[in-house]
Parts: sequence; structure tokens; C-alpha cells
Amino acid sequence: MRVIGVLGGVASGKSRVTRMLAELGCGVLDADKAGHEVLREVEVKQALRDRWGEAILDDGGEIDRHAVARIVFGPPATSTPKPTGGEIHIPTDQSPRDAAAERRFLEQLTHGRIAARLRQQADAFAAGGRVKAIVVDAALLVEAGWDAMCDVLVYVDAPRETRLARAKGRGWTEAEFDAREGAQETLQAKRQHADFEIDNSGDLEQLRGWVERFWSAFLTANPA
Repeated sequence: MRVIGVLGGVASGKSRVTRMLAELGCGVLDADKAGHEVLREVEVKQALRDRWGEAILDDGGEIDRHAVARIVFGPPATSTPKPTGGEIHIPTDQSPRDAAAERRFLEQLTHGRIAARLRQQADAFAAGGRVKAIVVDAALLVEAGWDAMCDVLVYVDAPRETRLARAKGRGWTEAEFDAREGAQETLQAKRQHADFEIDNSGDLEQLRGWVERFWSAFLTANPA
């Protein structure tokens, strides 16, 4: 079973490309969903509580990803309300180096577990025989080493101003956008890894055309 990895900058449209590939017959390995599941594992929750305290739990006792993001990407100038209405208080003197160290701790704790879930899902798709290929949707595909499971890498390109506008539409600030982007491999390096490039600077129909062109080329190179 051939595996397609999707690369790109923050808010470049990787998940949208993944959904279009799913419509064309691909099975999807969703690293973000796997990450949610890993954060609910008892050992992971306890390790994060031991390191960061009870403030990272939401009202239901699960890990609050917003609180974790403020730690691993650097805190805002003041405490930021949780979506539930509570307050997360993170020391405002935390440096970028501190945030990077906390991010490494989180990655070391979770990436292996996420990879194991992705491999299990890939094995299930391969055994089922009902999909034409598998596509991996993961923000840190290269950084986590998950590109090693991919046969083909696709880079989704979009201008920074377009991606920033999309991120702001999700409720992010420009500082949060830059922090997330800065924590990833550079766009140039991601593009160099790729075997195919998709332009997502236009509308949905233009994007669909790019995805279909890639899919046609992929099927030609990988006949059933």
C-alpha cells in the first residue's frame, strides 16, 4: 500500500488537500486525531501533570491543548482565558529556549505513541484492501520522522499573507502563527523534501484541479 505524505506551512491547506485525496479513494492517517487520543492515555496525562501541574487540565479532567500550546510555543504577555472561562497562569518570564525545551519534552513523550497509532491504522487500511493509497495528515511530518513511512511527499504552497489570514480566522494571533511556524522545519526545507507541489493560493476549484493532477500522476506512476 503506497503512502502519501502532505507537507506545507501553517494554514497552507494540508488538511483540505487530504480531504480531497480521501474523496478520490485514499485512506487517511490523521496525526492530530491520534495526538488527541494519546493525550487521553493515563501515563501521558500523569507525566504532563507531574511536569506542568493541574492547570493543564480542563473541567472534564482531560489535557487542555490550549494550555499546553501556551507552554510549548511560549506564553502570552499576560494570562489567557481558557475556553471554559478559567485562567491559565504561566510565568511571563519564560524564554523561547524554555518553550523549546518543554516542546521537546512533549514530543519525546507523545511522538512514539502517535507513530504507533499511525502504523496500526496503516496496517488496517492495507489489510482491508478498500483504499487506493494512504495519505498522512501531520503538521510535523518531517520533524517527527513520519515522512519515513511515506513513498511520495506533496508540498502544499500558499503565500504567508493568505496563510496568516486563514490562521486569524481560526482565532490565532500573528504572534501565535509565527510561534507555530518557527517551531517547524523551514518552508524551503519542506519544499525540497517534496516530490510534487500543489498551489493553494487560489479558490477551491483551482485547488481541486491541482489535487486531481497530482492524483492522476500518482496513479500513472503507481498502477494497481
